[in-house]
Amino acid sequence: MRKLLLVTAILMANVLTMSAAKKTVSNRPVIDRIEPTDWYVGLKKPTVQLMVYGKGIREASVTTDYPGVTIDSLVRLDSPNYLLIYMNLRHAQPGEMKLDFTIGKNKLTANYLLKQREKSGAERVGFTNADVLYMLMPDRFAQGANHPKQIKGMRHYVEDRSKPSLRHGGDLNGIREHLDYFKELGVTALWFTPVLENDSPDSENGFSTYHGYATTNYYKVDPRFGSNEDYKRLCDEAHAKGLKIVMDMIFNHSGFEHPWTQDMPSKDWLNVPEWLTEQQSGRDPMTGFTANSDGSEPAKSAYLQTSYKLTPVVDPYASKIDLKETTEGWFVPSMPDLNQRNPHLMRYLIQNSIWWIETVGIDGIRMDTYPYAYAEAMAQWMKELNDEYPNFNTVGETWVTEPAYTATWQDGFSVNRQPSTANERSYLKTVMDFSFFDKLNQAKNEETDGWWNGLNRLYNSFVYDYLYPNPSSVMAFIENHDTDRFLGNGKDTLALKQALTLLLTVNRIPQLYYGTEVLMNGTKEVTDGNVRKDYPGGFPGDTHNCFTKEGRTQSEQAMFSWLSRLLHWRQGNEVITKGRQIQFIPYNGIYVIARQYEGKTALTVLNGTSKLASLDVTRYAEVIGSATRVKDVLTNRYFDLSANVELKPRQSLILEY
Repeated sequence: MRKLLLVTAILMANVLTMSAAKKTVSNRPVIDRIEPTDWYVGLKKPTVQLMVYGKGIREASVTTDYPGVTIDSLVRLDSPNYLLIYMNLRHAQPGEMKLDFTIGKNKLTANYLLKQREKSGAERVGFTNADVLYMLMPDRFAQGANHPKQIKGMRHYVEDRSKPSLRHGGDLNGIREHLDYFKELGVTALWFTPVLENDSPDSENGFSTYHGYATTNYYKVDPRFGSNEDYKRLCDEAHAKGLKIVMDMIFNHSGFEHPWTQDMPSKDWLNVPEWLTEQQSGRDPMTGFTANSDGSEPAKSAYLQTSYKLTPVVDPYASKIDLKETTEGWFVPSMPDLNQRNPHLMRYLIQNSIWWIETVGIDGIRMDTYPYAYAEAMAQWMKELNDEYPNFNTVGETWVTEPAYTATWQDGFSVNRQPSTANERSYLKTVMDFSFFDKLNQAKNEETDGWWNGLNRLYNSFVYDYLYPNPSSVMAFIENHDTDRFLGNGKDTLALKQALTLLLTVNRIPQLYYGTEVLMNGTKEVTDGNVRKDYPGGFPGDTHNCFTKEGRTQSEQAMFSWLSRLLHWRQGNEVITKGRQIQFIPYNGIYVIARQYEGKTALTVLNGTSKLASLDVTRYAEVIGSATRVKDVLTNRYFDLSANVELKPRQSLILEY
């Protein structure tokens, strides 16, 4: 018995000693990271938030004697491992600042760099309707030299080009090595799907986050794509060649493996955070769900799935549950839904945008899943960005196919958002024209009749342009990474040329999807990966190389040459970028749109039928005027407008005079 008591006493003493040791260690400031990693002086808004992360750092006091810097406040969040420092840099100069952290008698000094900006905010000029954006997925476009086979320290992943939903190994250097290709094609801006770290493990059933939409580090390029320095080099070299760079961002959600999920800064950092308290053992990273040990279905989860229905956000009659599912439901279980109503989180995200603009010099932002986030917070983000960078541009993904919905989100339009944001401006300059995409993809399979079908759908979409504060700052497209390829599983070049002719001549910012110029096709019937195939010639071992004229097939080269000629004609063409748009109701199956500027005209003529058709020139006298002999931009052939013009089935013309 005495022996047992002695052993117990020894064990208790050890426990107390260990507890005291832990307490001593916890009193020492520990800093694992500070975000932003550095910052810039001279911004219009002089306040910066530093998010400091380290075990027990919440209890630290912070001081600095750096000239021109004052610490306005310290915010101690729910987690003991976060501390927010709000500093005013109004009178600060560039240099290395020392921050002193103190807990009790223990101190730690962290160095923090304040940088000089390369240029003023007004000098940052974004994309406009004078540009043509070329969208690509870095993982699927090209692999640069010295690509690592495996990055140590990252969660399990495989690069296997035979699997459409795993990583294929494209990277930023691969894109950089082909900048001349974009110049040859004639596009002026490159939009990459997200390049930030996506350190989520591949799932057992063959899925990965190769697409980039599950961010795990907002200040770091995914090492499989390269480094922050590689991204900066790519931007610099693109700029030297006259190409702009558009960065894809996501404020609605992060990746499940982001540190915020494992250690939430505050209880309201995420929407529906209670789901995270449920047992996660064996969680599939791509579904988020676990079965019970006996194989039965688990009990009802706290998990809230978004409905993917965006209309409740602007619906004046929307129910609370519908609105909640849209804005608070998770996009998928592996992507935690961020709560933008938390002011500290929103400050973090706003600063992140500014940091990437200043650090690598991006020329625009494409914001993913725009209406899923809270409208008030997104308006705040856009207002601050516009104030700092008045000539910059941001496009929001607004996936509803009705023009009235899309127009709601463009800057300056009055809306009735619930519950209390009636008539609030969005400050978003550019929206994505899903109506154009939807109507065009219906029309390609139809005959243009005298009422609603075929190209009538496009006419009837453009008539609602009066809803947009600025139609010329609406982004149109015929396909993207989330849709079937325009060609589907076929090669209908007549329909494709008609779609591209319209896209590149109407009053819009046009966006192309990589590979369309060489007839890449595919559908999402089996997996999204089938519309995100590797660009031919972009990877070691490719025997088919579409980056060169010699490597393309005859049909690929014909399409590339046709589109390149059109793109180069469009560059700097003020008739297209500044001209008045006049459209005619489709007549005898023919759709005509005129662009006119300072006495010059570009007349787009589309035969929307599979039959021969005749263009009655007298009907279009108001835009033809006295023009007679005119050139077709697409073929360099000449036409006589003193007589009717005979059109082949599905023929496209751009007549310039």
